[in-house]
Amino acid sequence: MPIYEYQALNEACACPTCRRPFEVLQGVSEKRLAKCPDCGCPVRKMISWCRAAVAERSEEHTRIDRQIRNYEHQGMWSHAAELADKHAEKTKDQNLKTRALDNYRKAGYDPKTLDKHANSTGDQS
Repeated sequence: MPIYEYQALNEACACPTCRRPFEVLQGVSEKRLAKCPDCGCPVRKMISWCRAAVAERSEEHTRIDRQIRNYEHQGMWSHAAELADKHAEKTKDQNLKTRALDNYRKAGYDPKTLDKHANSTGDQS
C-alpha cells in the first residue's frame, strides 16, 4: 500500500499535523484526502521524494561482513571484534563499531575499557 503526503493549502487554518507535510497510508484506488483528518483544513496531495530502500555495498564490505559473521558463528569473538573495529574505523560505520564492541564484550574484554573506546573520536592525544 503506498504512502502519500499531504499539506494544508492555507497555513492560517492549519493545525500542527497539516502545517507541515504528513503521510497517509492509502490504497491506490482510495480517494485522495480533501481535508486534514485532525482539523478539517483543506489539504493538497504533494509529490513525494523517492526514498529508495536499496543500499549498495562494496565487494570489500560484503567480504568483510561475511568474514565477521563466520568468526561470530565459530565463537571467535576477538577475531570478529578486531576485524569489525578495523573496518568501522576505515568506513566510519557506527553500526559496525557497535557490533565490534559487542564482540569485544563477548570475548571477555573489560566493559569500562570498551566504553572509553566507544566514546573516542579517534584522536590520539
